[in-house]
Amino acid sequence: MAVTTRTQPPRRPPRRRRLLYRLRVLRHDPTALLGLVLVVLLAYLVVAPLVAVLSDAFRLQYGDEVHAGQQPGEWTGYYLWRVFRSPISGLLFWEPLVNTIVVAVGTTLFALLLGGGTAWLLTRTNVPGRGWLAGALVVPYMLPSWTFSLAWLTLFKNERSGGQPGFLQAQGVRTPDWLAYGALPIIVTLGLHYYPFVLLLVGNALRRIDAQLEDSARVLGAPRRTVVRRIVAPLMLPALSSAVLLVVGRVLGTFGTPYVLGLPADYRVLSTGLFQSIRDRGTGVASVLATVIVVIGVLIVFTDMRLVREHRRFVTVGGKGAMDRLGDLRRRWPAFALGLLVFAVSVLVPVLTLLLSTLTRTPLDLSTLTLDYWLAERLPGAVGFPHGVLRGPELWEAAWNSLRVVGVAALICAVVGLLIGYVVVRGTAPRIGGFLRQVSFLPYLVPGIAFAAASLSLFAVARGPVPALYGTTFLLILVMAVTHLPYSSRSGIAAMTQLGREPEEAAQIAGASWWQRMRRIVFPIQKGALVTGITLPFVSGLKELSIVIMLTTTGTELLTTLSIGLVDYGYTQLANAVVLVIALLSFTMTSLTQRLTKSGLASGLGG
Repeated sequence: MAVTTRTQPPRRPPRRRRLLYRLRVLRHDPTALLGLVLVVLLAYLVVAPLVAVLSDAFRLQYGDEVHAGQQPGEWTGYYLWRVFRSPISGLLFWEPLVNTIVVAVGTTLFALLLGGGTAWLLTRTNVPGRGWLAGALVVPYMLPSWTFSLAWLTLFKNERSGGQPGFLQAQGVRTPDWLAYGALPIIVTLGLHYYPFVLLLVGNALRRIDAQLEDSARVLGAPRRTVVRRIVAPLMLPALSSAVLLVVGRVLGTFGTPYVLGLPADYRVLSTGLFQSIRDRGTGVASVLATVIVVIGVLIVFTDMRLVREHRRFVTVGGKGAMDRLGDLRRRWPAFALGLLVFAVSVLVPVLTLLLSTLTRTPLDLSTLTLDYWLAERLPGAVGFPHGVLRGPELWEAAWNSLRVVGVAALICAVVGLLIGYVVVRGTAPRIGGFLRQVSFLPYLVPGIAFAAASLSLFAVARGPVPALYGTTFLLILVMAVTHLPYSSRSGIAAMTQLGREPEEAAQIAGASWWQRMRRIVFPIQKGALVTGITLPFVSGLKELSIVIMLTTTGTELLTTLSIGLVDYGYTQLANAVVLVIALLSFTMTSLTQRLTKSGLASGLGG
């Protein structure tokens, strides 16, 4: 008779022992805990502002109860009706929407024409000075976007707006309103600023097309027009679509140029309409407008991603030497002169116009040369800013605020981006990694001025243990860091993917703690990614206006908001002087970035 014995299941260790074991594991490898902390942090700083602005669009705000017939805090469709269906909806939304579409389409066509033409010139021809032109033609990207608009005002401003008249007006030539303000100048100035995006994207795509495909088509008797239509154009579709959507997305969120050139003619776009609604304390209307801008921005980026997937079938396989074959220009020097003309119009003319305007009492009249706008202790007739920009404390305080806010934000951005990359690559929880990967990229989908409005909606009042942060430097740092996080997080993920686990595992066997491994191994090895993650947001943040225009107050003035404030006062020369300071800082930091990273924005285009 067989005797069966019942085996007892293994006894689980006591709860306290399990807890101690998990704590020891966390001490040696706190990646999971770090991931949870980052999830909570990004959920509050990225997702919560968007939820708050959406909530404000559907909850009645204080002061509107008489018009809506409801109590503050109740769910309401009043703001949707006011923006889309009310008698003033045309002024609030439909007219700015049409103006935004006109500006976006016009700017895109202008940038495509200028950027695509110069890209072809640099990558597919033997124009003289290709290397120099490649670097020179991306300089407009280093300048604040409204540099061109202030230069335009200096040249074409008429009596419609106050302050100093423009150069042509001072010479007795009256410029019409359509030339001085509105759609045409906005399109031209934004196109001059954004064409480097097209140049870089299209130029790099042209360099990758195998010239053997074109040669084979010509050998078979295909004319040049057919080669371009049947071979080059399909292969260029991904780059062209990305360039178009990138320019449209940037135009959607830009503020400085439409504000400077549109305000005198009451020409509103969505970004300036959003700013005006917040200035008028129309929180509900502003929330609806911000939501619309966010939705359009998200659709633009997802459209770009869809097009990229659709166009992956357009690939080429060929030799590197074949791709570098250049067409022989019959008129090489006229082509170089054309590239030089583009550089002059997009860089030299705006910068020299601003510089000369700050050195003359009458715009660009060399007989009235003066240094008063830079050095005078007292400017006659000036009230809000009664001295030269270098004399008073305003410029230095704004410069210090800019360097401090942007510097700290860039440092936070780089470190958090690398930590996100560490958790995504090293972590064992795919859901946490996926959440961090997607949410850290979310600010890229939202135009800057809309994300600033969302952050203002969340942090303008105290919510739970978090106090009201509006008007503080801390809020500027937070928003600046979050809006630039997509670039640093992608850089951190890419950098950590290239770093194997072996160095850390060896240090862990030797008894090094997690913090020691990060401080002695990961951070030193990834110092290149950290430097790039700091300098690029720093350069971009110095000339940022759309993100900070609604978040600064008197005590937190930045260089960009100081310049726009001087424009509001009508002090054109002083505003131009501040923009030149921003441009100098931006150009210097961009040059240092290129030296540190040993690369340039136009690397390879002219080589």
